[in-house]
Amino acid sequence: MPPQRPGNALPFLLLTAFRVLIDELHVHLAEVGHPDLRPAHGFAMQMINRGGSISDLGRRLGVSKQAASKTVTGLEHLGYVQRIPSATDQRQIEVALTARGVEALTVSGEILNRLRNEWAARVGEREMTLVEDALAQLGRPDGLERIVGWLGA
Repeated sequence: MPPQRPGNALPFLLLTAFRVLIDELHVHLAEVGHPDLRPAHGFAMQMINRGGSISDLGRRLGVSKQAASKTVTGLEHLGYVQRIPSATDQRQIEVALTARGVEALTVSGEILNRLRNEWAARVGEREMTLVEDALAQLGRPDGLERIVGWLGA
């Protein structure tokens, strides 16, 4: 049995693996026409895809309305999102993905599936499934919403 790593190694192992995966994702995204997307954009686009206003986005990301608005403005300039009048409240503006935004999320999912399979080929499918299952048990259902604001994005 290999020696147990100290507990302080775990966060760095998780963060390093996450960083490698996301960096590789963005290399591939750039190759298929999305060179300006950044990791924070991906988190925001996931939340925008759920619908709602800039205020809703800010709450989901754990950031101020001003920070959410700045993110939306940046994504608008890149062609990934658009502001549209609310169907239920004429005072409110909602944010929605454009066709380019939907395509970027779709391609991201395909790339991440491919990268996951490459990792499984390296460590073994059984081991990969064990890691995924363990992380699913240890995480939280609202993990994506909680992580972005916590990271300070």
